[in-house]
Amino acid sequence: MLYLLLDKLRPWLVEVGLYRYLQILDQVEFRALSAAVIAFVLVLAFGRRTIRFLVGLKIGDAGVSDAEALRSVTAGKKNTPTMGGILIAGAILVAVLLLADLTAFSVKLGILVLVWMAAIGGADDWLKLTAARRGTGRQGLYGWEKLVFQIGIGLLVGWFLWGQPGDMGNVVNLPFQKTYEAGEPAPDLFYFTRIEFLLVAVLMLAGMSNAVNITDGMDGLAAGNTAIVAFGVVVLGLIAGSSSTAKLLLVPWVPGGDEMAVLAGAMAGACLGFLWWNCAPAHVFMGDTGSLCLGGLLGYFAIVLRQEAVILIMCGVFLIEITSVVLQVAYFKRTGGKRIFKCAPIHHHFHLSGWTENQVVVRAYIVTIFLVIASLASIKVR
Repeated sequence: MLYLLLDKLRPWLVEVGLYRYLQILDQVEFRALSAAVIAFVLVLAFGRRTIRFLVGLKIGDAGVSDAEALRSVTAGKKNTPTMGGILIAGAILVAVLLLADLTAFSVKLGILVLVWMAAIGGADDWLKLTAARRGTGRQGLYGWEKLVFQIGIGLLVGWFLWGQPGDMGNVVNLPFQKTYEAGEPAPDLFYFTRIEFLLVAVLMLAGMSNAVNITDGMDGLAAGNTAIVAFGVVVLGLIAGSSSTAKLLLVPWVPGGDEMAVLAGAMAGACLGFLWWNCAPAHVFMGDTGSLCLGGLLGYFAIVLRQEAVILIMCGVFLIEITSVVLQVAYFKRTGGKRIFKCAPIHHHFHLSGWTENQVVVRAYIVTIFLVIASLASIKVR
């Protein structure tokens, strides 16, 4: 809203000589960093009262696992309130409304993804965590219900982003592949069909939202890793939104892609602010409300910036987490009860293998930092 207000009042501000004091808002880099600061401050400022509110409602953790060994090492967390993702989603929304260009279609669609995914997670959290008080056996949304809504937003994103402006709207962009030659699209590029594009959009949004959701099992694990990836996405957004920079680095140019840096900056700031309350020992958990909207936004960034492969590499920790669950379940069913890991997701396996929770979380941060650096470096190697 601040940016829109500046845009509408620009002629008058120039006329009265005040524009020079506000023209910094025209710099998307400043707005991205400011969005991070605003989101961080909002989560910090409203964190304590939100936690008190959730505790007052007796909204606590719904249970950790069926594994007795895991239950024993996490018993002290059972009274920690969850659904703290309302802090994350709310802070991101406010920062974006204040500083992003709300006339940009990609920003409007990003806000829809944020609100849609937070609403799915919020409904699931509320049903799950108030089941006892309501005297019902329904423990959250059914799996197929969540999946239907996740697929739905994926289809909407894919449908509306198909054929987006620019030369690279539907290009299959792979690491080390040149998308431009002599300033023009490379002749050997592959392009998605509409069906393929819709499928990729669904897989990215549904897959990443579930991956972050599964990763959210230790104090600070999901929030910290998401913050690291979000800072990497800020860089990708600034590159993709600049025609000259994108063509210089031979990556897809996405008109308006730089506004994704503002959205990603807000997400990074909100996650860092949430870490203040979520670091061990956690005062609050984000729940599905936070994890689904964060994962959904990461998938959305990958689609809108045409950087699916690069962002998937950045999200390597999340992918390892969800893969460990898939492998564990498949192997358990196929062998009639045998396990690959002591417990899945894999962060619990490391914990039960002797690593402290802090070691698991910090080492995951280290891996994600390395993956983000490697992913950004791969952009130059083409």
